Amino acid sequence: MTEFFIQEKQLSSVTRTIVKDSKGVPLYLMVGHWGRKGNVLSLYAMDGQIVAYIKQASVILGRKFEIYQDHTKVGVLHKIFHWPGDFYYIQQLHWAVYGDIYNHQYKINHFNQPVMTMDKATLLTGDYYALDVNEPADAPVCICVAAVMDYWLYNRTKHRKKETTFEITFSQN
Repeated sequence: MTEFFIQEKQLSSVTRTIVKDSKGVPLYLMVGHWGRKGNVLSLYAMDGQIVAYIKQASVILGRKFEIYQDHTKVGVLHKIFHWPGDFYYIQQLHWAVYGDIYNHQYKINHFNQPVMTMDKATLLTGDYYALDVNEPADAPVCICVAAVMDYWLYNRTKHRKKETTFEITFSQN
C-alpha cells in the first residue's frame, strides 16, 4: 500500500502541484486549468512524461471529467447522487467513489475491493489529506480523482482564489 499526503489547500482554476515522496524528492508535477469545458489538469513524471490527465468534458447539466492514463482514456467521472453522502462513478473502471466530500473522507472501490481511501491527517508540517492507495499503478488516476473531488467541493461557492498550490508526498509501506 502506498500512502500519499496532500497538503490541505483547495484546488482552484489554476494549479501547480509538486508530488513528492516521504523524503521530499519530487516525483510528479500536476499543472492545469479548471472551469470550462475542455480544460485539462495534467500529471507529469519529473522526466517530463505525462502519466495521467483529467479533461473537463461538460459544465452544464452535471459536470463530467474524462480521465486519461498514458494517453488512453480510462473512464469518465460523474456524480450519481448527493444524499445522504456523495456518490460518483467511473463506469469504465468500475470504480465507485463515495463518502463525505465536505470532510475529505471518501473511498474508491472496485466492486467490493478497496482501491483508495482518503481522510484528513495532521502532521508536524501542517494539515493534510491522507490517501492510501492499494496498488501503486493506480496512484496517478487516484490523484486525479482526488483533484476532481477538491474541485467539486471548493467550486460550489462563487468565492475563488486566483491560484492555489498544494503538495503531495507519499511513502511505501
